[in-house]
Amino acid sequence: MYNTDMPSRAELPTSGQLVRSTIIAVVAAAAILVTIVLPAEYAIDPTGIGRALGLTEMGEIKSQLAAEAEQDRRKDQQGAISPAAPGPRSSLMGQIFAELLIGSANAQTAPAPRTDEVTIVLKPGQGAEVKLAMVKGAKADFSWTVTGGVVNFDLHGDGGGQETSYEKGRGASSDQGTVTAAFDGNHGWFWRNRGTGDVTVTLRTNGSYADIKRMI
Repeated sequence: MYNTDMPSRAELPTSGQLVRSTIIAVVAAAAILVTIVLPAEYAIDPTGIGRALGLTEMGEIKSQLAAEAEQDRRKDQQGAISPAAPGPRSSLMGQIFAELLIGSANAQTAPAPRTDEVTIVLKPGQGAEVKLAMVKGAKADFSWTVTGGVVNFDLHGDGGGQETSYEKGRGASSDQGTVTAAFDGNHGWFWRNRGTGDVTVTLRTNGSYADIKRMI
């Protein structure tokens, strides 16, 4: 039988070498974080390298679309408040109650496939959101096109206290694919017209969802 020779003490790395390797690894990880991850995900670019590589713009798009979608969702929620203008506690309880209703309604078997088409006209600066009510694992094929210009978009989902983003884009004239619900809730698109003229967005969907509705 052949026995592997044990390395001698001289062949083993010294404590100094291990410390030096650890420091190099930490420095490399920090460099990747500062020059790639922060610009691409959060538009934070302290070195300027991210912008030179086009990563900062990617992060700006993600941040802008997320902020716009959240702002419009809050406006829509405020518009749904009754004239009595309930306080923060009442508003919070209403949101929790709504989430429970949505979760209960969606926690059923996936509905039979259906096909829909929605057309929305967006003025300059205007945004719109269309959602599909889906249960976890349900799938829906989609395609949308823009006439008269381009839009920024965010394909995302929310429900039961969960949120997720499937896809984001800027200056797009069309998109198509399949959305698979990550959880029970509403899953769909937010579009924003950043041009100077009106645009028309036409959305076509086909799949297992209980309802399609315009949120904003």
